[in-house]
Amino acid sequence: MTRTMRAVGFRQSLPIADDRALLDLQVPTPVPGPRDLLVRVQAISVNPVDTKVRLRANPPEGEPRILGYDAVGTVAAVGGEASLFRPGDAVFYAGAIGRPGTNAELHLVDERIVGRKPDSLSLAEAAALPLTAITAWEALFDRLDIRKPVPGAANAVLIVGGAGGVGSIATQLVRRLTDLTVVTTASRPETAAWSRDLGAHHVIDHRKPLAAEVAALGLGAPAFVFSTTNTDQHLAEIAALIAPQGRFALIDDPAALDILPFKQKSVSVHWEFMFTRAMFGTADIAEQGRLLTEVARLVDAGTLRTTVAENLGAISAATLRRAHALIESGRAKGKIVLEGWA
Repeated sequence: MTRTMRAVGFRQSLPIADDRALLDLQVPTPVPGPRDLLVRVQAISVNPVDTKVRLRANPPEGEPRILGYDAVGTVAAVGGEASLFRPGDAVFYAGAIGRPGTNAELHLVDERIVGRKPDSLSLAEAAALPLTAITAWEALFDRLDIRKPVPGAANAVLIVGGAGGVGSIATQLVRRLTDLTVVTTASRPETAAWSRDLGAHHVIDHRKPLAAEVAALGLGAPAFVFSTTNTDQHLAEIAALIAPQGRFALIDDPAALDILPFKQKSVSVHWEFMFTRAMFGTADIAEQGRLLTEVARLVDAGTLRTTVAENLGAISAATLRRAHALIESGRAKGKIVLEGWA
């Protein structure tokens, strides 16, 4: 007899207001592959990628798709070639986009992209971190190489969307691990306050022209720009404000990306997609596990803190529909987490 487990998924792409957009399911319990961990999921967080996949990726007829990337849990079993963790270990990770997701009681993940859960955080607090921490770290330190100055530029980074999940951890990473001046964008008093509390030196309004807003700070042209949202709306302003030979990174999905305006300044443009290593099985795939272990160390040392803004309660289709709706509203700040099973 096939063992089953609870999960939340969808059978067709539907607006989140439709009760069928996310469903409570019973699905077969997965079996670990050679390098896999089977993790008993105890807490998750919800990211914009969850809503994008739900809206854009109709699963094959009759086969539900389980979403979810961030997870915290306990290792229940390990594959025959797994050596980094043992049953009973508390772990956190961001999963892989090509595999069933973490909105399930038991979840398979390659051990090389897994880190040990920070001891000082609760399950829900830890669940907020993996995907956004990997994204921000890779964008800032691997793609933008922010520890390498740009000659003549202001020693500063502009983070567009500073109060979002990625912006919230990116602000902390830059403020705590570098001497750069951190400028973030926000459009509401509560999100501006959130960003300042996380360490931003300056917060500007992204409803206004960004070049003028940055110029008014008197810092000079920033060396780095990291855009986390609405890049297409701000691209011309970013090209105008960034320093010659500056470096620009983005993570969102503009319908088009004309980078010709960056040519005169020799600005380098970088994409960051944190699923790349797992998707392509890159030679350095284990860097993500090491990265998460370092994030856990920094959290336990008091250098970084969780970015939880709202805990919606137990994991179920109903609470996940609420989480998706909040993200789609564009008014979320920090991270939305769920803990336990309804």
